[in-house]
Amino acid sequence: MKTSLPRKQKGAAAIEFALVFGIFFAVFYGLISYSLPMLLMQSFNQAAAEAVRQAMSVDPVTAGTAYGTQLANRAKTTAILQLDWIPPSFQFTDDLISAAYNGTTLTVTISYPTSRLNSVFPTLVVPGIGPVPNLPTYLTARSSLQF
Repeated sequence: MKTSLPRKQKGAAAIEFALVFGIFFAVFYGLISYSLPMLLMQSFNQAAAEAVRQAMSVDPVTAGTAYGTQLANRAKTTAILQLDWIPPSFQFTDDLISAAYNGTTLTVTISYPTSRLNSVFPTLVVPGIGPVPNLPTYLTARSSLQF
């Protein structure tokens, strides 16, 4: 006696694929959309720290009264060079980097608005979870050194 099980199972693979693909796509999109801001934050932290380190090479004797200005300029230039790998589509500009020398402290700050990331990849709204990636308004890195 022949059973008709194969006829009843027709299309079950397509339904299973659709369910599994939805879950796979959500996990993959989450992985990509959160790894890119994490890469940027690591780069910002590295650039700010390296900017402060490189500013230490300014000689206070030869700089004279312009010591603070030369420190800040050297730090900002170093941070810009460290972050020149960022593609133009990220809309990263040099004005997002600030270096200030106040008294005895040099501070380098990099503040990148996450709204500019929407040009690279859109925010996906997942029901029950919300926007992916759910990022703060700014990605900010700061490094300082007291002389």
